[in-house]
Amino acid sequence: MEIEFIEEKENKLFNRKEVKFYVDYDGEATPKILDVKSKLVALLNTKKELLVVDNVQPHYGEPKALGYAKVYDTVDDLEYIEAKHVLAKNEEPEDAADEEAESEE
Repeated sequence: MEIEFIEEKENKLFNRKEVKFYVDYDGEATPKILDVKSKLVALLNTKKELLVVDNVQPHYGEPKALGYAKVYDTVDDLEYIEAKHVLAKNEEPEDAADEEAESEE
């Protein structure tokens, strides 16, 4: 899986950096959001709790997808601005299982 950045811009109003990118996954299945997120964390040199992958849209008939991600300055900004469903799809599955176990106790 290769990631090519198309556009990076600073959004000072929301205290974040917005990134548009192409994901090239020749010979593989369409990558999952969590796989793209971990690759972006390494490429952008940020923490995974500050990065949110908004969407990854595959191109029909091509092993390529267009993606959009946001890197926030603080976790508080991220939690205040992002919708719950976007946060849910960026959450690791182990974290969700741990939280359910703690709430049952």
